[in-house]
Amino acid sequence: MAKVLITDKINDLAVKIVSKAAQADNLPTMDEDKLCEIIGEYDALLVRSQTKVTSKVIEAGKKLKIIGRAGVGVDNIDVASATQKGIIVVNSPDGNTHAAAEHTIAMMMSMARNIPSADASVKKGLWERSKFTGVEVYNKVLGIIGLGKIGSHVLNAALALGMKVIVFDPYASKEAVEKLGAQYCPHLDDFWGQCDFITIHTPKTKETTGLINTNTLNRMKKGVRIINCARGGIIDEKALAKALEEGQVAQCAIDVYEDEKHIDESPLLKFDKNVVLTPHLGASTDEAQINVALDVAHQVVDVLEGRNATSAINIPALKPQKLEAVKDYMELAENIAQIATQLSEREGAVKEINISVGGKLSELDISPLEIAILKGVLSSNILGVNYVNAPIIAKQRGIEIKTSKTNDIHDVIEVKIKTSYSEALVKGILIAKGVKRIIQLNDYITSIEPKKHMLLVPHINKPNMVALTAGVLGADNVNISGMQVVEHPNKSEKSIMIISVDSMVELKTLEKIVRIDGVDEARYITIP
Repeated sequence: MAKVLITDKINDLAVKIVSKAAQADNLPTMDEDKLCEIIGEYDALLVRSQTKVTSKVIEAGKKLKIIGRAGVGVDNIDVASATQKGIIVVNSPDGNTHAAAEHTIAMMMSMARNIPSADASVKKGLWERSKFTGVEVYNKVLGIIGLGKIGSHVLNAALALGMKVIVFDPYASKEAVEKLGAQYCPHLDDFWGQCDFITIHTPKTKETTGLINTNTLNRMKKGVRIINCARGGIIDEKALAKALEEGQVAQCAIDVYEDEKHIDESPLLKFDKNVVLTPHLGASTDEAQINVALDVAHQVVDVLEGRNATSAINIPALKPQKLEAVKDYMELAENIAQIATQLSEREGAVKEINISVGGKLSELDISPLEIAILKGVLSSNILGVNYVNAPIIAKQRGIEIKTSKTNDIHDVIEVKIKTSYSEALVKGILIAKGVKRIIQLNDYITSIEPKKHMLLVPHINKPNMVALTAGVLGADNVNISGMQVVEHPNKSEKSIMIISVDSMVELKTLEKIVRIDGVDEARYITIP
């Protein structure tokens, strides 16, 4: 039975879901050394933000198949190391969308109307109305950096408040932004100076770390107000503190910090009414905590039971919106690649993979099929290859991947493998949902179902060849479950036997078949 380690006080409902499919051990947050001592026993790890899943932990997790983060960000997980090891990393990008967006709006309004300071004043028995005069958000310009799900929800709420919204997001189109009722800004250089309020909704990456710094702050409109409920480190806190002191920034509302473990060292703590600070509460609602925990728990169970995860951040090609249109072809694509690789594997290392698709497949995003084909090619010779690490291994081996589209009216998938010395081509189709057929093997046109154990026997087209081959298989106790004999389209004296068998064909059996007069060679093909 699979074992799952759950840490960081994840909701009990998630533990119950995992427990239905695996042994679930719910333990407190632990440091790297302690985690390394025990992680080798587990097939899956489910965490929140406190546990640091480092490369050392991942290396120690010899059985790990999946790491789940009950939340949006994965800053506490070494995704690169996990990907290299073929471990799926999943999060819950939608579970706290509403909570984070609502907190952003709450922070903006609290800042604009000085609510935290006014509350503290009244609770001291004071009545200082004039001290806490605020500003309205109505008719002000809100600049949104990052128009994902949270940013989009903030946009809608801001429009409802009567704000004007301008968006910078290099991955969003002008048409999509304008359709939502906002103004699209293609360049950050043009963005800063237009905004009365700025809110950030991007992950922390190499590009976004320190995005708001002395330089960008000085390019903003004087008296700008800044909200960050995304990730700490996107704002340079020392630069922000200086801008607050100088009046370049009128106010800020911050939920995330550069160093949350040492929040007492933040330069923002010295400010009073013009700074609103909360302890990373963006996803801290009862509903969000339940939603993200349940989402990731279901994904862990799905992966352990052989299904795909819906939010695997290190398999972007297999996101549901991409996978849905081509999911019925994934197994066929992998089978075609496995057969093509084994047809060519005696002739040097794979150098190039050419993928062609026809019919309605030519109109779709076939990136999921490319991943399946890479897995099929590499898994024929390398242990532990999966959808996660196949692209990395292919890149490391210098394998070139080319894709093209044909005019074929059928939904055909063709894979051509090129090695240092030869080529092998396999083509396949689905004749119905779940019904696969291989329709071409190199020059031979056929129609066979890919099976776990197959034998390919090219031979001279003369009497008794089938009987002699069947006799060898029978003598070695290999049962034939199906057979097709196909003539070469251009050479009438050449044919190939495509034989489905019920068990593995040993090398000694292949050697006996090759010794039959008129047999060129014999290839045993296996589909794991």
